[in-house]
Amino acid sequence: MTQIAPAFMPDMLAGCNPMKPVQGYHLIPPDDLQWRLSSLMQIPNADYLERTGSENLGARLWRLPPASANTLHKHLYAEEFYFVLEGTGRMRVGTQTLTVPKYGGVLVGPDQLRQVFNDTQEDALWLIVGAPEELELLPAATIRPDLKKIYPVDPTQLPGELKDARWPPAPDSRSS
Repeated sequence: MTQIAPAFMPDMLAGCNPMKPVQGYHLIPPDDLQWRLSSLMQIPNADYLERTGSENLGARLWRLPPASANTLHKHLYAEEFYFVLEGTGRMRVGTQTLTVPKYGGVLVGPDQLRQVFNDTQEDALWLIVGAPEELELLPAATIRPDLKKIYPVDPTQLPGELKDARWPPAPDSRSS
């Protein structure tokens, strides 16, 4: 039987190596996670798969403090699954604002503009898993995407629910 690749596959693979599956397995203990602040919005996050060499899947924890938001963005071809581990999740997808309870999840297609945010008084911890991994966004990539396709609008804009908030905070106001 002949299998036909989805229409997006030639574009997806243009200029990059075909994805390789991980061999064996990788145990990632919580103490091995390296937390950092995201570049644009200064949200604490930890990449589960950065040291595994996975080219198929991305998985990252994001801890959103009260009155904060991640970037407003979309993807080239990756689907993302957003799962709330702690707190109440809030996100916008397109023009919809969603409330996601603890242990609830949302699957978002690549063409949808999305942003997780926190308009509650407690931290919200998200696990965000995406596939396929967009290799051209990794630091070692030799081909760079047109960032206007990922950020078609100002990625730092806050949702209406945070209209009175100031995020990201000034560098000297953030605790270490």
